[in-house]
Amino acid sequence: MRIDAHHHLWDLTRRDQPWMDGPWADPIRRSYALADLVPHLTAHGIDRTVLVQSSSSYDETAELLALAAGEGPVAGVVGWADLTDPALPGHLADRPAELVGLRHQVQDEPDPDWLTRPAVLGGLAALAAAGLVYDLLVTPRELPAALTAARALPQLSFVLDHAAKPAVATGEWQPWAGAVDALAGLPNVSCKLSGLVTEADRDAWRPPQILPYARHVLDAFGPGRVMFGSDWPVCTLAAGYGDVLALAEAATTGLTAAERTAVFGGTAARVYGLGAR
Repeated sequence: MRIDAHHHLWDLTRRDQPWMDGPWADPIRRSYALADLVPHLTAHGIDRTVLVQSSSSYDETAELLALAAGEGPVAGVVGWADLTDPALPGHLADRPAELVGLRHQVQDEPDPDWLTRPAVLGGLAALAAAGLVYDLLVTPRELPAALTAARALPQLSFVLDHAAKPAVATGEWQPWAGAVDALAGLPNVSCKLSGLVTEADRDAWRPPQILPYARHVLDAFGPGRVMFGSDWPVCTLAAGYGDVLALAEAATTGLTAAERTAVFGGTAARVYGLGAR
């Protein structure tokens, strides 16, 4: 089973996406439905997907869960909830089976140590108790706090989105690489091979620009803790679905067949518990 572990859908007639905060987002400033994605999945042999939140909205999460409950490729949803809400454990107790994890736009928080706040750590502990996963949407600025949180909660499975968005466009390597190595040293953390094309020069990127970052992730975490994600439709700011998939395949050419199977499905199925979905 080939799995795309990270994509988005949104309906701008229902709500804005606040992160679309400038002209750079104009190419994707429209609604995207599952019907827009399915042809790409079919063309590239992708069987199932993980649909990830794009706004801090309970209503959006409910809509994504309804999609996952229907017919189609969505096997699970990484939704949103207020981690600081004291009522969170009760909400999670009644969660639908399609909810496999939660995420928050930590990269947009003014405080780089937001993840280490006591109330946030309490919410993350509630996720662990509920058997859910937490997706880390961070940049290199927030990686130290992510490391602290992951160390504090070894019982919670964390997934690092977009390899923490390294500065591919400028070729900057440290402190990103060292921080990723430290996070990869924790067995409860996995990483998505996703989102790198939009961190490169979006108009002129070439594989040699990006592949060192992708291969560092594979070396640090190992294929058993890395999962492919397209980050569609955000990726289309720089590349098509097939281009992103081809880049991930190029990064994994030195792996065994079993290791490639993990990256392109097995890791996501295990971490998110998608086997029975």
